[in-house]
Amino acid sequence: MVRDNRHDTAYIFGAICPARGVGAAMLTPGATTEGMNLHLAEISTQVAAGALAVIVCDGAGWHISHKLVVPHNIVLLPLPPYSPELNPMENVWQFLRSNKLCARVWQDYDAILEACKDAWNWLIDQPDKIRQIGTREWATVSV
Repeated sequence: MVRDNRHDTAYIFGAICPARGVGAAMLTPGATTEGMNLHLAEISTQVAAGALAVIVCDGAGWHISHKLVVPHNIVLLPLPPYSPELNPMENVWQFLRSNKLCARVWQDYDAILEACKDAWNWLIDQPDKIRQIGTREWATVSV
């Protein structure tokens, strides 16, 4: 496996809607409450008119901060501790790591950002894969 002792990170704040086969994401240099607020604002712009988005969140500090600004068309659904298997996004991250973001070395931070952007866009171009990865029977609502 390729190895490089330099270290730099980028975070993909991402969300998917398995029902519609779509997603929204942004790249940040760190995982922070401010980044989460920006992400929630972006998701809010992508929610269908008259709909409500339910965002599954784990116990990460930026998911539960009292400084979060949750838009009117979003509801946060906190998961019980130590239950990543309930969060569809964990499968998204595993899929992206397995197929696009693992065992690679990039020349610089811009290359890392470009790789993350390309990986996310690659996923978004596959609505059936989003449905497959993200659908949870327990989260399906019949109307």
